Amino acid sequence: MAGVTAQRRIAHLDMDAFFASVELLRYPQLRGLPVVIGGGRRRVDEMVRERFGDRPLSEIPPEAFPLLKDYVGRGVITTATYPARQFGVGSAMGMMKAARLCPQAIVLPVDFDEVRRYSRTFKSVIRDIAPVVEDRGIDEVYIDFTGVPGGQREGGRVLARLIQKSIFEATGLTCSIGVAPNKLIAKMASEFDKPNGISIVHEGDLQSRIWPLAVRKINGIGPKAEVKLHKLHVMTIGDLAAQDREWLIDNFGRSTGAWMHEVAWGRDDRPVVTESEPVSMSRETTFDRDLHAVRDRAELGAIFTDLCERVAGDLQRKGYLGKTIGIKLRYDDFRIATRDQTIEQSTADARTIRQVAGQCLKRVPLDRKLRLLGVRVGKLVRAGEESAQLAAPAPPRVEDHTPDLFGTG
Repeated sequence: MAGVTAQRRIAHLDMDAFFASVELLRYPQLRGLPVVIGGGRRRVDEMVRERFGDRPLSEIPPEAFPLLKDYVGRGVITTATYPARQFGVGSAMGMMKAARLCPQAIVLPVDFDEVRRYSRTFKSVIRDIAPVVEDRGIDEVYIDFTGVPGGQREGGRVLARLIQKSIFEATGLTCSIGVAPNKLIAKMASEFDKPNGISIVHEGDLQSRIWPLAVRKINGIGPKAEVKLHKLHVMTIGDLAAQDREWLIDNFGRSTGAWMHEVAWGRDDRPVVTESEPVSMSRETTFDRDLHAVRDRAELGAIFTDLCERVAGDLQRKGYLGKTIGIKLRYDDFRIATRDQTIEQSTADARTIRQVAGQCLKRVPLDRKLRLLGVRVGKLVRAGEESAQLAAPAPPRVEDHTPDLFGTG
C-alpha cells in the first residue's frame, strides 16, 4: 500500500551439513548413514576406484568406505551428517573422540575445490533473487528481504521458499532459513527447523520463541560467558532479559553488559553488509590455573595444538587462507606478549600453522607462568583467489632448528 513503510525483514541462510551434503552428491548411497567429514588429505576416491574401477562412484557399496573407528590422528571434524549428530558428534570435535561416540560412522576428507564451487553457486543463485547479501563464510549468508518482491509476504516465507527451491534446483543441496526483524534473531531462527526448514519470527514472538532459549543460543555468548551466567542463575535468554542493565554491566563490564541487555531484548540494528571481509581469525583460551612452559609442557603443548587445529578448521569452514601466523600470551602478572611471522604461501593447514606458531614461541620469554594462550592467522584471502594448496606447504626456513618449548621444531 502506498505510503506504508516496509517492515525490516532479514534472513539468515545456513546450508544443511554443507561439507557432508556435497559428499553425498558424489556418493548418494551414503544418504541416511552416519558420515563425518574431516581428517587428512583426500585419498578415499582413489582407494575406492582401485577396488571398484568398473563401477560408477554412486554404486560403490557403503562397506567399502573407511570407518571412524579405524581413524588414527589428531584431525578435527568439519561437519557431520544428521544421522551422525544423533550420537553427539559435531563440528570442531576431535575425530578420536568422535570415534568413541560413533565408531560405525563413515569418514571422508574434505574436497575443498568442490565445496568452494558449490558455495559460489548457491550464493550466485541467492544474489540473482535478492541482491543484498552478506557473506558469512563458505556455507552461510545474511540476506536483506525488506525491499525484495515476496520479502514481506507471510513474513518472508514466500521469498524464502523461492530461494530454497532455486538453490536445490541448481545444486541438489538443501538449506535452512530464518527470517526475522534483524540479524541476531534471524540467525537463531535458522536453527529452529533444520534441515531444510523455514522459520519466521516477528517482533511479537520474542517472549514466546526467543526467551525460552538457552543463553548460549545468542551469537557472541561463548562457553566461558555461559558458565558465568549459569553461576549467576541466568539460564535462558528470558532470564537474561529479566536482569537489570546495570547489574549486567557490574558483572560483565560496561560494553559486554550493555550488549547482553540489548540482545536479550532482541535489539540489533546491524545492517546486511555486502562487502565485509575478515582481516584475521584467532582462537585463544584462558587456563583454569596458571601453567608453566617447562613444568606443564605436555599440557600446554596439547592446548597449543588444539588451538592451531581450531583456527585451521575455522579458516577451512569459512573458505579463507592466511599468510601471517601469530601467537598471544598473557602472563600471570597480566602482561601480554604477541609475536607473528609471515610465510611465503597462504595456508589453512593445521600442521603449518602449528609449526610457524611454534617458531613464534621461540621469540617470547617463557620464564613466567601463563594465564592465556592464543593463535591468530591474518592477511586473509579467499581460498581460490590465490593459487595456494590446502595441503601442507613447506614451513618457512629458519636458522634455529631447536624445538619450541611446547614440543615442535
